[in-house]
This record gives sequence, C-alpha cells and structure tokens, in this order.
Amino acid sequence: MQARLWGGVAVAVTLAVVSGWAEARRGRRGDPDRVGWVPWRTLQFAALLTALLLTSVALNG
Repeated sequence: MQARLWGGVAVAVTLAVVSGWAEARRGRRGDPDRVGWVPWRTLQFAALLTALLLTSVALNG
C-alpha cells in the first residue's frame, strides 16, 4: 500500500512540474491571441494538493 501511495506522489509531482513548465511556455508565447485550452495553473495546483495529501496519508498510514 505504501509503495502505491509514494508512486502516486511521484506522478502528482511530475504532473505539477510539467504543468509549471507548460505555464511558463504559455507566458512567453509570441502571439498573445493564441491562448491554450488547458488551465495549467489550476492543474498544477491540483497536482500539488494531491501530492501533499498522498504524502500525508503515506507518512501516517
């Protein structure tokens, strides 16, 4: 059970890092009218919150 929780933490942190990278790329785009459809900042927040919760459960479980 612990290994699966830590695996979920790793996936959530990876998703948060990729989302941060994608948000930085969107901030530097050349054409300001080309707005993407993925809310990267919201996705990053959700991934970090998930990582925090899974870490808490893994440490206490």
